Amino acid sequence: MNEERFHSLFLPLAGPLYKVAFYILESQADAEDAVQDVFLKLWAMRGSLEGISNPKAYAMTMLRNMCLDRIRAAVRISDAPIPDAPAGGPDPETEIDDRQRLEKVLAAVKSLPERQRQVLILHTVDGLSYEEISRRTGINYLSLRVMLSKARKTLKTMI
Repeated sequence: MNEERFHSLFLPLAGPLYKVAFYILESQADAEDAVQDVFLKLWAMRGSLEGISNPKAYAMTMLRNMCLDRIRAAVRISDAPIPDAPAGGPDPETEIDDRQRLEKVLAAVKSLPERQRQVLILHTVDGLSYEEISRRTGINYLSLRVMLSKARKTLKTMI
């Protein structure tokens, strides 16, 4: 794959990739790092990308796996003894609480009914409008809003 084709297929995905990374990692810096790492990995393997029929799905899957690997690594690190934080650094207890909260949110989203989860992700992560989600899923506008509201209420009670 030449540079021009790579740029036209993958660089427009930077915004949606960042949204997904931020949703998963809940950190601007970590999300930016994850997206950059995905682009680096894609660029390194650009010679074998010609056969990819859906570049967005491929990049999203790669990003999701990379984010989950980062979370798993952070959990493994959190299982190790925590050294004293340097003065002025982030509080280790806060970091652990944030990781536990993220795990709880991900588990809550996974436990939603499939259609609610799909609508929530399309609206929150992909940033699609109600009209676009309605076109993609075939769910009418009012049902879509009700579904999204139920998903949010369920998440609030679980978190």
